[in-house]
Amino acid sequence: MFTLTRSEHNPILSPTKDHPWEAAAAFNGCPIIHGKDMYLVYRAMSEPQLLKEPHIRTSAIAKALAEPDRRHFTDRKLLVRPDQPFDKFGCEDPRVTAFEGKYYIFYTGLGGYPFSAENIKTAVAISDDLNMIKEKHAITPFNAKGIAMFPERINGKIGLLLTVNTDHPPSDICYAEFDKIEDMWSSQYWEDWRKNLDAHKIHIRRLPSDHLELGAPPVKTDKGWLVVYAHIQRYGTADVTFGIETILLDLENPRTVIGRTKGPFMVPDAYYEQVGQVPNVIFPSGALIKNGRLEVYYGATDTYCAVATIPLDNLLKSITGIEEKKIVRFPGNPIIASRPGYSWEAKGTMNPAAVELGDKIHILYRAVSDENVSTIGYAASHDGLSIDERLDKPIYFPRAVFERRGNEKSNYGCEDPRIVKIGDRLYMSYTAYDGSTPRVAVSFIGEKEFLDKKWGAWTEPQVITPPNIMDKDATILPEPVNGKYMVFHRVQESVCADFLNSLDFSKEKINECIEMLSPRRGMWDGGKVGISAPPIKTREGWLLLYHGVSWSTTYRIGAVLLDLEDPTVIKARTAIPLFEPEAEYERKGAMPNVVFPCGLVVRGNTAYIYYGAADSVVGVATVKVSAILKMLET
Repeated sequence: MFTLTRSEHNPILSPTKDHPWEAAAAFNGCPIIHGKDMYLVYRAMSEPQLLKEPHIRTSAIAKALAEPDRRHFTDRKLLVRPDQPFDKFGCEDPRVTAFEGKYYIFYTGLGGYPFSAENIKTAVAISDDLNMIKEKHAITPFNAKGIAMFPERINGKIGLLLTVNTDHPPSDICYAEFDKIEDMWSSQYWEDWRKNLDAHKIHIRRLPSDHLELGAPPVKTDKGWLVVYAHIQRYGTADVTFGIETILLDLENPRTVIGRTKGPFMVPDAYYEQVGQVPNVIFPSGALIKNGRLEVYYGATDTYCAVATIPLDNLLKSITGIEEKKIVRFPGNPIIASRPGYSWEAKGTMNPAAVELGDKIHILYRAVSDENVSTIGYAASHDGLSIDERLDKPIYFPRAVFERRGNEKSNYGCEDPRIVKIGDRLYMSYTAYDGSTPRVAVSFIGEKEFLDKKWGAWTEPQVITPPNIMDKDATILPEPVNGKYMVFHRVQESVCADFLNSLDFSKEKINECIEMLSPRRGMWDGGKVGISAPPIKTREGWLLLYHGVSWSTTYRIGAVLLDLEDPTVIKARTAIPLFEPEAEYERKGAMPNVVFPCGLVVRGNTAYIYYGAADSVVGVATVKVSAILKMLET
């Protein structure tokens, strides 16, 4: 698991009217080190030339000198101009590699208009010093884009990655190798190479509708060649989603995939990624390793250059699968399931809250009856794994009108509890459902009464969210913030927060949605998000697990780290899931492919995650808190 952090300086390069050749856009930048300096080589686009036909924006390739922070750039100059038959209508999307004393700037050449697959091909410009172009060559005689060079020979060969059939999909990222540089622009070589195209493909397409394009030039790590690429879902439709992924290729045989990210770890989310020449587009174009982090340079909305960073070690561990065993399912799962003869839990036991009192962990789980009524059951464990005690009757059941059946056919009741200890009271927030609109309700009980199992001491529930608005998945931050109590809740598809003056819920109600966490369209949490267990306090911040739902309605778990002083500030968010359905009891049930925690207890450095699986049973998994915090490094 790893995080991705966009630079606070984004966009790091924007178009400027000072230079007519980049008045419309400056994007898809590729970084290159030249001596002690770093340059960003990027695509510069002019406004349409009104006195020439056709009236189109023309792209050239420019460079900018990075200041020491690598986030500000000066001395912007044109580097590669469209002046050859194969690029006279534009030079696009450069990838630059330093190789054996020269700089090779690969780009897409537009050789005809109107643009079509037949006139969009790859080219290279060669320079000794990144100031003057010494020579230019057309490379592929067929439609291709996204071409880049390996920075060193592989088994004595010169290696290239390129994307074939970008404008006549399906596209594929392919590998080519040469004995000498001149072979790269040999038509005969490419004709022979294309005859056996399937042998050169790097097979990473998941769905037939996926569109792939090489992003950054390969970056060498001790685990393999790291390649950042564009993954575009539902290409050619109104619901298209641009994402960024990585693959790891074998150092000796780049046709071999060692591992890959399971899905996009980045989609258009920031304002500059959503508003521009082409809205909702991000496109990776360069990568560097600096201070243990992978810097991913990308274009945003075909307008700007931007950069984001990923801790390299965490990324490589995620790709290679080394970290998968950090979260361990209890071999005895499920620990709670429906029992024959108990009608009140006949249709499932799920989504448990958990709290540690004394030497026991107390588990409050949602039970669904044979009449679709949800109540709260009780179980306990001394070791956190095996169930030592389980009651035969519910300890909490629907009492108020807002959690009673609205009609004879609907399900209703008290769902998905979360519990926190504040002072000498235990506050249980849960989803109160009347068969029509889910709302958040709260009841509390004294710690002594809870331990004595005096369940009649639960206070009358108070609904705290407005009517006619779907609001659920709520919990209270266990400590006040500046004298107020923070409540997390989910409105529609996003996690919100509100601050209340007291815990007197007969008077205090939620009336604000401070939006904290939203879906990332096209990623594993692109459908909706909601909090899981109540947050736990660490030295680094409040650690909060959340569930994310994909378009395929798979429920997975991620994590965020919230600022201790201002918990509305998200310091870090996982780019990929921490936990997802894998076991059979998580993949099959009343609601397949669901893991849904509502309880988290920490003993020492070990976190016990209590979760509902497939809306049918309860499981538990353990993980070191320090391991999660390590994954949340930025």
